[in-house]
Amino acid sequence: MSKKLLVLASALAVLLGGAAAVPAQAAPGGDEPATAAKPFTPKKLRFARCADPQLTQNKIQCATLRVPLDYAKPRGATIKLAVTRLKHRSSAKRYQGVMLTNPGGPGGSGLGLAVLGRGDIIPGTGDDEYDWIGFDPRGVGSSRPALSCDPDYAGYDRPPYEPTTPAIERAWLAKAAAYSKDCGNASASRLLDHVRTTDNVKDMESLRKALGRRQINFYGFSYGTYLAQVYATKHPTRVRRFVMDGNVDPTRVWYRSNLDQDLAFEKSINVWFTWVASHDDVYGLGTTRAAVSKAYYDELDQLAAKPAAGGKIGPSELNDVLLQAGYYVFGWDELAHALSDLVVRDDASAVLGLYPAPGGKQADNGNAMYLATVCTDARWPSSFARIRRDNVAVDKRAPFETWANAWFNQPCVNWPGGSGRPVKVTGRKVDSKVLLISETLDGATPYSGSLKVRRLFPSASLVEGVGGTTHAGSLSGVACVDRTIGRYLKTGKVPKRVSGNRSDKQCAPVPAPKPTTSTDAARRSTSSTGDDLLRRTLTAAQVR
Repeated sequence: MSKKLLVLASALAVLLGGAAAVPAQAAPGGDEPATAAKPFTPKKLRFARCADPQLTQNKIQCATLRVPLDYAKPRGATIKLAVTRLKHRSSAKRYQGVMLTNPGGPGGSGLGLAVLGRGDIIPGTGDDEYDWIGFDPRGVGSSRPALSCDPDYAGYDRPPYEPTTPAIERAWLAKAAAYSKDCGNASASRLLDHVRTTDNVKDMESLRKALGRRQINFYGFSYGTYLAQVYATKHPTRVRRFVMDGNVDPTRVWYRSNLDQDLAFEKSINVWFTWVASHDDVYGLGTTRAAVSKAYYDELDQLAAKPAAGGKIGPSELNDVLLQAGYYVFGWDELAHALSDLVVRDDASAVLGLYPAPGGKQADNGNAMYLATVCTDARWPSSFARIRRDNVAVDKRAPFETWANAWFNQPCVNWPGGSGRPVKVTGRKVDSKVLLISETLDGATPYSGSLKVRRLFPSASLVEGVGGTTHAGSLSGVACVDRTIGRYLKTGKVPKRVSGNRSDKQCAPVPAPKPTTSTDAARRSTSSTGDDLLRRTLTAAQVR
C-alpha cells in the first residue's frame, strides 16, 4: 500500500476525456453470490478519441462507464468512471482478451497505464495480444464526481512531523480533524460510504461485463495488488492472468500496514544514505551512512528553527521530498544533489523544485481518495492515546517516516464515512497461475506481504528482486524480471513453485543510478525516465 505526495500529484497526474458505456451476465456459482437486488447490467463501452493529447499520441482511446453509486440500489444514483483502452495488435486468433490495470494509491489515476501495451515496455509479443484497459477508480481523477476536501491542505512550512512538544501534537490533531470535516462537507461527500475496495471490485466486474468478457487479465501495482486479491477472492472463476507487483499484506489493512511501512522505509532510506556516502566526492554529505543520516537530521532541526526558501521549506517538506528515495532508485542522484545543495551550500531551490506549489482540487484528489478508501475499508483506532503509544514505540526504531505516516493517516480517526470489514482474502479457488513480484527491501509494501500473498494463493509464483529497495518496480529494464512477465503474458507460464516460505525466482534489483556532477545534470538524467507516461503514472500514484 502506498501514499500520495500531495503536491507532486498535481504535476504528474494524467488526465482524460470520455465517451459512453455496456453488456453483461450474472456471475456463475464459483463467484460471489448474487444479492437480493437485481444485478446491475452496464451498457457496452464505446471508445472514442481522448481529449488528452498524450493519450492520443500513444493511440489510446477513451470511454465513460456509468455505474451505481450503491450497488445495493442498482436503479438509484449513478456515477461515471473514466476508462482508456489501447487495442491489441495481434491477429484475432492470438487475441487473449482484456488486461485491466491499476497503478496503486489508493487514489491513483490509471488512465495512462493502458500504455503498457505499447509494444516497447514489455519484452516479447505477449502484450500485443491484449486490449490494455486503464481506468480512474470511482472518485479519482477524471471519474465523476471526483472527491476533493481541502485543496490547500498540503501547504508550505507545516508543523514538524516529530511531536516534540504538545503544541506540535495539538496542531496536527487540529489539522487532521479539520480535513476530515472538510471531506464531510465536500461537494462529492456522497461518495464517502461507497469507495471501499469492495466497491472498486464491483466496478471491475461492471467493466468486465461492459467489455463483454468472460474473464479478465489484470496488472496491478501496490494497492492494485490488494484490489486484485479481493477481486480474485470474490470472483475466482473470472481470474485469468494476474500480475501483482508490490504486494499488500491483506491481513494487515490498513492501520497495522502503516506501522509495517515505517519499519520498512527505515531500511530503504538507510540504503540510500549508504549510497550517498559511497559518493561523498560528489555530494559532500559524509563518508558513512551515519554521517549522511546525521546531516539530514541536523538539517531538520535547523529548518524547524528557520524554514528555508523564504519560509516555504520546513522539516516536513524536506521529509516528503526525500521519501521519494525510499520508494524508487530512479531519482536517487537528483535527491542527493538537492540535499547536498541545502546542507552544504544553504541553497533550498532544488528541494523547493521537488516540492511544487501546493493547491488545487487535482492535487488534493489523490490524498482525499487515499483516505476515503483506507479509512473505510477497515476500522481505524478511535483513541489517539493508542496511536501515540504505537507510534512512539515504532519511532524509536524507525524515526525517518513514522510520524509523517501517522499524521498523514490521522484524518481516519474522525472520518465521516462508515467503516467496513476487510475481506478475508484467499486464492484457493483460483485455478489460473498468478505472478507476484517484489523487491526484498520494498518500503511501501514490505516483502513479508508478498510472502503472505504467496501462501494465500497456491497457484502463485513469486519473483524477487534480491536486495532491492524499489517499490512496484517491474518493467524498469531488469531483463530477468521483465522477460518473466513477457513470457507469462504470452504463455501463462510462471516460475516453478519451490517449497518453503521464499521466492520462486531470484533476479537482480532495479540498479542504482550513476552520480552526476550537479543538480542540473541530475535533473536532465532523471528526465529520460521521469517524462515517460508509465513511470509518471506510477510515481504519481505511489509516492506520498
